[in-house]
Amino acid sequence: MTQTTSSLAALRPVLHDAIREAAALALPFFRQGDQTSARVWSKAGGSPVTEADVAVDTFLKIRLSQIEPRAAWLSEETSDDPVRLGHDFVWIVDPIDGTRAFLSGHPDWSIAVALLARGEPVLGGVFAPATEQFYEAVVGEGATLNGAPIRVAPQATLEGARITGPKPMQDRLLDGAARLGPRPSVTVVDRVPSLALRLARVAEGRIDLGLVSRDARDWDLAGADLIVREAGGVVCDLQGRPAVYNRPEPRHGELIAVPLPLRDPALAALEA
Repeated sequence: MTQTTSSLAALRPVLHDAIREAAALALPFFRQGDQTSARVWSKAGGSPVTEADVAVDTFLKIRLSQIEPRAAWLSEETSDDPVRLGHDFVWIVDPIDGTRAFLSGHPDWSIAVALLARGEPVLGGVFAPATEQFYEAVVGEGATLNGAPIRVAPQATLEGARITGPKPMQDRLLDGAARLGPRPSVTVVDRVPSLALRLARVAEGRIDLGLVSRDARDWDLAGADLIVREAGGVVCDLQGRPAVYNRPEPRHGELIAVPLPLRDPALAALEA
């Protein structure tokens, strides 16, 4: 059973409204430049979670199940149910991507949602409520920011590229490029705390190369991956293979998000 592009396009405004409603649950707890008013505790492994994460997750699980009842569920804040592996459709949700940013009053946190069809993202939304930036995509229909079409930057070389991501990967990239030729002059963009937003800004053309360290999860990536693809870019591993979703262990190795012409130069530099 497959979703047609027209039926996905019809789901897009419904998903948009659901994400905005979810954001309205989180925003009262966010304090720009100050600590959150939400209750905070630590999950196993030590990462923080807030009552806002849980409220958004609970709301979206109910609402998205109404929007596409055939879809299974995978979320950062819900215990994983392996039943998703046998489903054609899966909702993948990060209720608050960039929880530490949310906690500390940094505006770069987001709500990230994707609908997978047979392992491929076909509908995606990434919303940054604090800055009112809403990125969306439907497979085959292009990507938008606040309703306006977006495209990746026309960057084809590392020279002059705007890059962001973990510093060890940046160092490897530049050192590798220097082994292949002149060391490129790049602009280092401040790291974006929300990984979904980091990728969305590649799609928007504000960043040329987004580096992603290992252990990112499906919910960090899937919605933004579709937005990058539909904007003319690619999210891939260091062998150039696209990210794969809805596996038994939904975690990933190192990745890059780039305009298509910049992919091979970036991979060659990281390999060198």
